[in-house]
Amino acid sequence: MMNEPPPPTAVPQYADFDFELDNNAQRLPLVLCLDNSRSMEGRPIQALNEALREWTRELHDDVSLSYSVEVAVITFGDQSVTAYRGAEPLYPGMNLSPFVPAHAFTAPTLAANGVTLMTEAVELAMQIVAARKTELRKLGLQYYRPQICLVTDGLPTDGTGHYTTTWQRIVPVLAEEQRSRRFRLYAIGVGGITERGQAVLRAFAPTYNAQLQGFPFRELLQMMSASAAAEQKGEGEEAFEKIFHQFRTQRPAWEA
Repeated sequence: MMNEPPPPTAVPQYADFDFELDNNAQRLPLVLCLDNSRSMEGRPIQALNEALREWTRELHDDVSLSYSVEVAVITFGDQSVTAYRGAEPLYPGMNLSPFVPAHAFTAPTLAANGVTLMTEAVELAMQIVAARKTELRKLGLQYYRPQICLVTDGLPTDGTGHYTTTWQRIVPVLAEEQRSRRFRLYAIGVGGITERGQAVLRAFAPTYNAQLQGFPFRELLQMMSASAAAEQKGEGEEAFEKIFHQFRTQRPAWEA
């Protein structure tokens, strides 16, 4: 299931943007960048799959989000970084966009295995966001600030499973992209993530990082929906900070 990302400076160009061309709604690209390495085996990956299925149903039922949010999934585990178009993995040479309109999105069923290629996964997330924005501009469509949600329970590793400091190379890029409001990055540590692992996430997303007990994936995905809704309404940054604080303290006040 290898899906080699292009070089960090490359912006992939996708041929397949024929879906939903009659929908002129302002788009909101949302990328779920999910750890499915070996440490997620068992109950954690089961909980993630259950949450993805439930969230998918909620997206389909949400009129305000279902025709504007576009969902892409990237996983890092099993010796590779894999982009999904809905439930289907994308392979090299397919030249298809991983983004699917929320009302048509079907969640993949993930298995846990392999190493934690976090750096490469975040790089690919940035690349597909940049590519999608380019395509939307070509189509004459407007878009909201994209959202990327990184979820992990571990440390970045190389292909042999050993800790690597290569993640440091993307910190300046992430800082500039977020300062320029090109996307909003959420970096979430779950389960038994160590302080060392959480330090990586704080470097990636100084404002929107969290270290959570257990695997509250359903609440996490609901928070992403709440953030998307706030983006649609043109809310100021304080609204996103409030939503994120509610999530971090596991008090989903947005449901009230």
